[in-house]
Amino acid sequence: MNKTRQVARYVIFDFLAAAISWAIFFIYRKKVVEPQFFGTEVPVDLTTQFYLGIILIPACWVLFYYITGFYQNIYRRSRLIELGQTLMTSIVGVVVIFFVFLLDDLIESYKNYYHLFFTLLAIHFVLTYLVRLIQTTRTIRKIHKRQFGFNTLLVGSNEKAVEIYKEMTTMERTPGNRFVGFVRVENNDDSLLGQYIPKLGEVKDIEQIIEKNDIKEIVIAIETTEHKRLSEILTIVENRQITIWGIPDLYDFLSGSVKINTIYSVPLIKISNGLMPGWQENTKRLLDVFLSVVALVLFSPVFIVLSLIIKATSRGPVFYSQERIGRFGKPFIIYKFRSMIVDAEPNGPALSDNEDERITPVGNFMRRTHLDEIPQFYNVFKGDMSLVGPRPERKYYIEKIVKKAPYYTHLHKLRPGITSWGQVKYGYASNLDEMIERLPYDMVYLKNISLYVDLKILIYTLIICFKGKAGKQA
Repeated sequence: MNKTRQVARYVIFDFLAAAISWAIFFIYRKKVVEPQFFGTEVPVDLTTQFYLGIILIPACWVLFYYITGFYQNIYRRSRLIELGQTLMTSIVGVVVIFFVFLLDDLIESYKNYYHLFFTLLAIHFVLTYLVRLIQTTRTIRKIHKRQFGFNTLLVGSNEKAVEIYKEMTTMERTPGNRFVGFVRVENNDDSLLGQYIPKLGEVKDIEQIIEKNDIKEIVIAIETTEHKRLSEILTIVENRQITIWGIPDLYDFLSGSVKINTIYSVPLIKISNGLMPGWQENTKRLLDVFLSVVALVLFSPVFIVLSLIIKATSRGPVFYSQERIGRFGKPFIIYKFRSMIVDAEPNGPALSDNEDERITPVGNFMRRTHLDEIPQFYNVFKGDMSLVGPRPERKYYIEKIVKKAPYYTHLHKLRPGITSWGQVKYGYASNLDEMIERLPYDMVYLKNISLYVDLKILIYTLIICFKGKAGKQA
């Protein structure tokens, strides 16, 4: 099952559907609408404008679908929900096209505007949904016939876990879960589930088990009333890009505090909901790419000047690179202008403060103004980082933080950022205790993430940069 190939199919067919619908609509305008205005037949000339239209307009449609999150979660689809999504996006998109391209059309009466709008809407919606329906139906049938599947891990081995396993594996139309094994939870009788699937380890081994077995979904077979144990498990697994299901209790159903999903006859709650709506998450990424390119271009003169000054005033390279831990716990290389002397950590990792003698005079200025972080726009462009997100830390310090604050790993759900709420409100941390003191600000961001919050953080960051403050902020 190749997700990239599957997404590519949707993108290609969406593009072709939009191109064909625009071509048909173009001919409709020339053959039906314009002759009413001129009183004679109008030739259908395929001009340069026409060819640009069948390339640029479909490209904009695909971009719009991406922003609205259509290309996410392509295997877990409902054809009915897809019908509603396609209709809504078609209406919004056609409204935009109407006001941008069609209001200046030559028409006989205002009724022609209605004809133009509803004709384009009908053609575009029918063609787009038809090809999507064919693809989605094909995928769903393959899942039901067990040709597609999702490697699934069961957490727990109690009677409820056995019940879930039996029900999901014996259904005539399978939901696609392939159980590769289970993880032991204390006070459970492993022999109950062990006769069906292998025990792969303990809760503490989940991360390695996920990696080794390419786990796509997890079913946590313990009651949601066991909040403490459930929280411990989620702290380990919820920062991964996988779907997590849990068993609902009566309170969950009555309160409506969680999203209830029914996989055929097995009621499960989806615990791993996205942090942002799909359209906001995709817009955030598009803004990251666009603004990072703009920043690299605008700061290019500063880039050159700082490079020359750093090279002229201290021995060593212009840039400093270091491994940090990013989204989903994956390491990446972060880039900065070098603000310290060469070999600044001869005895192992060591944090710095404003009075650190290892910081060069130029480095001190760059840190106060955050100019040392300009190269990180390249990390943002690559996708390792975002403009706004928790600051990335080294594995060495993460291991120390987790011992005192296990929930720190929840921050790995996000791309780390050039700036963060913790950075704005607290500043640089010069020791482990200060790193933990700064943590609540990043946890608040995690629970309230939105484009609006990102904008506020960026504005506050610019104010701090202009003021030249690098320490704790009020």
